[in-house]
Amino acid sequence: MPAATAATLPIRTLSSLTGVNAVTLRAWERRYGLIRPARTPKGHRLYTHQHVERIRRVLALVERGVPISRVRDLLDVEPAAESPAAGDRWLQDIERMAAAIARFDEQDLDRIYDESLSVHPVEQVTRRLLLPLLVRLGERWSDLAGGIAEEHFFAMYLRSKLGARMQHRMRYATGPRLVAACAPGEQHEIGLLLFALEAHVAGMRTVLLGADTPLADVAIACRRSQGDAVVISSSMDPAPSFFRDELPQLVRESGVPVFVGGSTALRHRREIAAAGAVALGVELEDGVRLVATTLAREAPRP
Repeated sequence: MPAATAATLPIRTLSSLTGVNAVTLRAWERRYGLIRPARTPKGHRLYTHQHVERIRRVLALVERGVPISRVRDLLDVEPAAESPAAGDRWLQDIERMAAAIARFDEQDLDRIYDESLSVHPVEQVTRRLLLPLLVRLGERWSDLAGGIAEEHFFAMYLRSKLGARMQHRMRYATGPRLVAACAPGEQHEIGLLLFALEAHVAGMRTVLLGADTPLADVAIACRRSQGDAVVISSSMDPAPSFFRDELPQLVRESGVPVFVGGSTALRHRREIAAAGAVALGVELEDGVRLVATTLAREAPRP
């Protein structure tokens, strides 16, 4: 895979995003030619988001039992491109759902969502329909009259839909239990709900606390539920006390790994690390994988 021109991610970031340690990444490069990073004048490796996606494909193949020595042959067979008609259908459904939200029409919203689920797996509907829809809506909610009402309406709808699906998955999930909440003052919980669904797809269980949750209460919920990790969602710039006092206290009192996701994690990665927590970023699949690999490393050996 040739390196793209926009190579800006150092190896530690690639490792953080994929959950694969730097030693393994270098071995995959030298022994198997799975990735080909660009180099700085001093020889440091730089990667792109295309490399992140390629490593995710490698991990998916390995998890299916493919020997690492055979992975490159399968990677080099590019998947069939989605037909233009299929891509147009996703765009049409995004527009139809946005229009239904603008009319506060739950029945029409339900019909479009169920139509997509009838022909696509829920993971694909989340990534191809719900996430682009959120981007589409986010572009107008900040300036649109009634935008807050639209967001609350869609959040309530999504909570009911995802809640039903997560309840069904909970019957079979046996993985780590995540206590998930929005940071204090954070009212936007849609991203948290989508993360919870992605975590359930990966076999994890979640205790959802919702919007604007004091971190002291999150610690209590984690102890009482015997949670294995805490995930905090935040899209805003928290008060200085969040990084200085509240987040370090949550890390101490919960006694489990604490993760911070959302755009706050992109802007304040250093402050989050200094507080003893782990920054997840905004990519759902990468975030869930990082949580899983972190917990696997900290699990006691048999």
